[in-house]
Amino acid sequence: MSKVVLEKLRNATLVFLIKRTDDRITEICLAMKKRGFGINRWNGVGGKVETNETIEQAAKRETKEEIGVDVNQLIKVAELSFYFPHNHLWNQMVHVYFTDDWKGEPIETEEMNPKWFDAKDIPYSEMWPDDEFWVPQVLEENLLQAKFVFGKGDVVIEKQVDIVESI
Repeated sequence: MSKVVLEKLRNATLVFLIKRTDDRITEICLAMKKRGFGINRWNGVGGKVETNETIEQAAKRETKEEIGVDVNQLIKVAELSFYFPHNHLWNQMVHVYFTDDWKGEPIETEEMNPKWFDAKDIPYSEMWPDDEFWVPQVLEENLLQAKFVFGKGDVVIEKQVDIVESI
């Protein structure tokens, strides 16, 4: 991995609602981003951590704001470091969570339009290009730490994805 990985990253969150059948993840809620960073891509919900807010509080707040559900419990599944050498303002450490414990039904908001997908039918071609390297791993319930370096045009130019025992 290049020297860029030594930079301090701002924290961000990403939450995926999941459904299980026979103790396996069978469905995942993705949301189409309607504005801002990541527009026109399917993703989880989440965003920046505000001052005096824990990462978990931010994850729950963002989920409520973006798709209208109240998360009861979060399960951390990954820590993803993203580097954009051409725009350092985008560099971030994303704390990724699954939840199968929430209240309410996902609804469309000004920012996101949620939709349920079969876990075997994820629209990777309409997502961030790094997703195909780590999302299948967390859907298999592996815990991950990963680093991605993006070039211009959102091309992954470096990647490292490690399955870990704990995060």
